[in-house]
Amino acid sequence: MCNNNVLVLVLVVLAAIGGKLQARNSGIPAQQEADKVGRLPGQPRVSFKQYAGYVTVNETKGRALFYWFFEATKHPQNKPVLLWLNGGPGCSSVGYGQSEELGPFFPQKGKPELKFNKNTWNKAANLLFLESPVGVGFSYTNTTSDLNELGDSITALDSYNFLVSWFRRFPQYKSHNLYIAGESYAGHYVPQLAEVVIDKNKIALDDDYINLKGIMIGNAVLDDETDQKGLIDYAWDHAVISDALYDEIKRNCNFSNANLTDDCNNALNTYFKVYKIIDMYSLYAPLCVDTNLTTHSKPFSHLIKGAAAAAAPKLDGRLMWPLSGGYDPCASYYTEAYFNRPDVQHALHANVTKIPYPWTHCSDTIETWNDSARSILPIIRKLIAAGQRIWVFSGDTDGRVPVTATRYSLRKLGLNIKRDWTPWYTYNKQVGGWSVEYEGLTFVTVRGAGHQVPTFKPKQALQLLKHFLKHRTLPSNPF
Repeated sequence: MCNNNVLVLVLVVLAAIGGKLQARNSGIPAQQEADKVGRLPGQPRVSFKQYAGYVTVNETKGRALFYWFFEATKHPQNKPVLLWLNGGPGCSSVGYGQSEELGPFFPQKGKPELKFNKNTWNKAANLLFLESPVGVGFSYTNTTSDLNELGDSITALDSYNFLVSWFRRFPQYKSHNLYIAGESYAGHYVPQLAEVVIDKNKIALDDDYINLKGIMIGNAVLDDETDQKGLIDYAWDHAVISDALYDEIKRNCNFSNANLTDDCNNALNTYFKVYKIIDMYSLYAPLCVDTNLTTHSKPFSHLIKGAAAAAAPKLDGRLMWPLSGGYDPCASYYTEAYFNRPDVQHALHANVTKIPYPWTHCSDTIETWNDSARSILPIIRKLIAAGQRIWVFSGDTDGRVPVTATRYSLRKLGLNIKRDWTPWYTYNKQVGGWSVEYEGLTFVTVRGAGHQVPTFKPKQALQLLKHFLKHRTLPSNPF
């Protein structure tokens, strides 16, 4: 019996060595093979490959970012790579983007099985999710002081270093077009990372050149002044606040200043109280009132400056209740329960350092954010000049980064309009929203969608992605 056990052990070791040698001989890095995810607990069977694991972005300090990658459902060798980033800052693209918006697998209430998302974005691209910066989700640092030094700049640089190393690990995608997309505070992350890539490409060796072709950002934080002005105007226009409070805010708040007055902050605190009783991220969605659900998440935001920030509902973090049509606003609870399961973490090659806190949608460990640009518009102009494809989209029922704010921000760019306010149609011959084609930028609204557009309007979001990737105008007539 003992001899049989020894024989089995020897065969297992030889098989593992053989697999590594085969991978090496085929030109596939051993680490890529090690990152391959066989099958997650409760996962439905799929034909595409998936990989997950860590990429070290700073050897000296031991900073490592966690990623999850899905090959396209068909012909991945012919599809671009799309990197998706959620904002916060401090929120997880694995938790939100992959698990509740646009990835292949969604956790469910009271079930160990994952649900396959029939509108997954890897139908159009090879799909890469990144938990960034360190301290978010499963991403970690071995240098505790790093968590007090985070901000826009270090996030962009670490994400760039991740991309360089990731393409070395996945050389078969090195020549593919790369697009970067995201939502909310990723209105900072996405353009800032694109800028770093463009600047680094000028001096990069051929092996580290990144074939970036464009960016797409939704309900995006772009400019402090117009974001905050639009926040208030949208709330008044959608009957969320009274005339008196609206007038008080307009009288006391000058959003062009970095520091708000006490009178302004007091008025904003009154304004934010309304979002304790309705969902700011989707004005017409009921709240989640399931008292049996618990969460570790304590998300936060730097969109609103001053004392009012503490009262503001946080970007990317929400509590909600189910609607008909498949949308479940309590989904974040199921996601958090799933990713804190040891068997799930093992299957994903995650939490290998035994992080001393639970996985959360938005980080409890990041308490300071040291640099946050007041406006991203100069970077947008730079990306336009560099010939990057840029689409900005906006769900029109979001009260957190509303369509009003985005329209104000884009107006600041002063771009010439090639094709003005035009309806676009979905596959069922309904108006999906409206679009404006500027010189160098396309703006699209998604009718009836909240802050996380793919969650609320999954079919329309996938249609939007496909047209963006093909650089094709959305249909302006029923078809």
